Amino acid sequence: MRKELNQKYDHALVEKEHYQTWLEKGYFTAGDKSKDPFCVVIPPPNVTGKLHLGHAWDTTLQDIVARYKRMRGFDMLWLPGMDHAGIATQAKVDERLKNEGISRYDIGRENFLKRAWEWKEEYASTIRKQWAKMGLSLDYSRERFTLDEGLSQAVRKVFVDLYNEGLIYQGERIINWDPQAKTALSNIEVIHKEVEGAMYYFKYKIVENGAELVIATTRPETMFADQAIFVHPDDERYKDIVGMHAINPANGEELPIMADDYIDMSFGTAVMKCTPAHDPNDFMLAKKYNLPMPICMHPDGTMNEMCHKYEGMDRFACRKALVADFEKAGVVDHIETHLHQVGHSERTGVIVEPYLSKQWFVKMKPLADEVLQAQGNEEERINFYPKRFEKTFQQWLENIEDWCISRQLWWGHRIPAWYHKDSNEIYVGMEEPKDIENWVQDEDVLDTWFSSALWPFSTLGWPEQTADLERYFPNDVLVTGYDIIFFWVARMAFQTRYCMKSRPFKDVLIHGLVRDSQGRKMSKSLGNGVDPMDVIAKSGVDSLRFFLTTNSTPGQDLRYSEEKVEASANFINKIWNAARFVLMHTKEDMCMSDVDLTHASMIDKWILRRFNEVLENVTANMEKYEYALVGNELYSFVWDDFCSWYIELSKAGLFSDDETTRHASVSTLVTVLSGILRMLHPFMPFVTEEIYLAIPHDYESINLEVWPSKVEVEMSDAEMTSIRQLLTMIEAVRGIKADYQLKPSFEIDVIIKDDKGKIVEGNVAIQAILAKMCHATWVSMDSDEEMLTRTILNGTLSVPLASIVNVEEEIEKLTKELERLRKEIARGEGMLSNEKFVSKAPQAKVEAEKEKLEAYKAQYALSEKQLEVYKNKK
Repeated sequence: MRKELNQKYDHALVEKEHYQTWLEKGYFTAGDKSKDPFCVVIPPPNVTGKLHLGHAWDTTLQDIVARYKRMRGFDMLWLPGMDHAGIATQAKVDERLKNEGISRYDIGRENFLKRAWEWKEEYASTIRKQWAKMGLSLDYSRERFTLDEGLSQAVRKVFVDLYNEGLIYQGERIINWDPQAKTALSNIEVIHKEVEGAMYYFKYKIVENGAELVIATTRPETMFADQAIFVHPDDERYKDIVGMHAINPANGEELPIMADDYIDMSFGTAVMKCTPAHDPNDFMLAKKYNLPMPICMHPDGTMNEMCHKYEGMDRFACRKALVADFEKAGVVDHIETHLHQVGHSERTGVIVEPYLSKQWFVKMKPLADEVLQAQGNEEERINFYPKRFEKTFQQWLENIEDWCISRQLWWGHRIPAWYHKDSNEIYVGMEEPKDIENWVQDEDVLDTWFSSALWPFSTLGWPEQTADLERYFPNDVLVTGYDIIFFWVARMAFQTRYCMKSRPFKDVLIHGLVRDSQGRKMSKSLGNGVDPMDVIAKSGVDSLRFFLTTNSTPGQDLRYSEEKVEASANFINKIWNAARFVLMHTKEDMCMSDVDLTHASMIDKWILRRFNEVLENVTANMEKYEYALVGNELYSFVWDDFCSWYIELSKAGLFSDDETTRHASVSTLVTVLSGILRMLHPFMPFVTEEIYLAIPHDYESINLEVWPSKVEVEMSDAEMTSIRQLLTMIEAVRGIKADYQLKPSFEIDVIIKDDKGKIVEGNVAIQAILAKMCHATWVSMDSDEEMLTRTILNGTLSVPLASIVNVEEEIEKLTKELERLRKEIARGEGMLSNEKFVSKAPQAKVEAEKEKLEAYKAQYALSEKQLEVYKNKK
């Protein structure tokens, strides 16, 4: 039984009823072993809040891939999941606890983790509802979470294996420290922003000779941990003082003056203070010369006991107070305003502190080299769309640094390392030590990206050798933004290469960021964010999906435009109305098996040939992920060829007395509309399902349909050209009638000539369509009359001027126009001959009047000539 379409398209009604049915029917559950497998795993959203417009874009692109591949006959697995998002989620739970008047330290680690899991369940539920609202064809039976038991086992195994191979190690190094979250960060979790700061020049007195050195720093608060002063060994200015000592004005300690060719003689005063625990370059110098590495700050960014009276002050408050004290003491030489790049925590936004800390690291170079080597192998390489992003990927791997993977958090994968209570022994293993009472587990957890890097295979059951792992790995395509090529794509590449000896996926489709209409990044501070759920409530999810996926080419940013979303809604409305027109002419009991194109007319064949052309282009671009090209092609075909032309042209056949002709027109309408729905289904699943169930169809849901195939139709290129020319004829005739304010039903004669000026005789079918569509009679006799001519495809269309123009009326109009122009010319000439006007008026005004006068004179000449033509016709 066919569904009825409401008179008006209502997205809210159409989109509320189908999704649950699709899930209940199991349309998205993978596992049909009679088909070839195809696998996409979702980039897991963080369980920190609601999905944003970027998620909507990313997941819709994946859904297009999934729905398209199902229609192409693949056993499609689109695996859903979410990420525990260590720092971000812990910050959210901390904030919730703070609002309750407590902290995680008040309730302890175990109770804090219970609260974190409650948060996860709350927001995971919200995300699933949003996925449903978006119409995502996910296989929920295989949903994963980066902290579930299976993923935890995978994480432990990788950590243990890397450790046993010497690729994971513990070391004291300068790391990026987030004082608010009180955890280490990897380099790519730091966002560098240009900040206006200051370069402070301080005086240091040399102990041995009483002379003064001027040394510059941007971070005076770290001076309490200074261990030496360095100059360049070839710097003539300072050769004599190497080996002497200078007084640290912050604490009065004597600092040795040393020489090293690391010092840049052209920068500042070419004298550098060395603070090993608070600067990565100073750290390297300290290691070279075996200098102590004391730390003068607490993990929360306040000053420690080394700072004397400044102890307990925030690092920036200390800076301000210390500089003020230095000014009073005459230590300040001068201060310069200084623009420089300052690292900020991606998660908390605070300024990152370079900080000496003992952390866990992954030795990256051997892992990265294996990936780079694989990129040279056609069978093992990861293919980037667009290709230019492969260079970004490779450059980062070529210049990679060791990865700091430990985080000072409670929420995350606990590091599987234990320290013996009575010795220096470290145990790293999948399970805890048997005599656990003698061991203490490392307090830290792993960087979130450590578990996310295993996502392509851990979600399929690894380290167990599961049937899903065997069938769906490697994944076929990953869809993600260019902003996490470093964070995630590269890490999946090297972890998969290490664990699976394979690439994680064959293709990577890269998209950009969603920006506002002015091209600005969406942010809370600008207040320019757009909630996709609000857009869906107003315009519908199909409109949003079509806009998001057809308005930007791969790799490019997308500007959000409410007007373009509304244009998508108008497009859907156009399809809806076209479907209703088709249904008006389709018998209620008609099935797809009743479609018969044997007696298709020339017009029917034209739209079928156009359908084949569009299908070929759309299919080719779907395979290349060029969805903007697909969208443009379908929009043009549906709006112009199908709705504006064919539906109107088909009326001749639909209202024919000949049942065979009528049935051919109906069959053509149904065939083309069905194909359109199937090509649009990956983009707009709800409205295509609703219409599909209303027209003749073969399956209980469009989700079970196959991708359209070419329609068998015999039509020569010459016949196609004649129809295309006919359409330009109709446009030309309608344009002439509009220009001369003639009624559409006004009968006119037209003469058609080819591009060489030779009169063309039209065939009977084309002549009949032209007559019916625009009340124009095709005549084959040339005429000496004055002709109105318009260009058409491969020639011209001419209309005898006298047949559309009342000569007496035109003479009267032109006579009045000449009188008006005479007055304007006289006025202009009078004004420009007035010496006072010319000398006193602004030059621009004078020039404008001159231009107007010349224009009136030109119009007068043309009108006079046209009047002469009409007078000669009398």
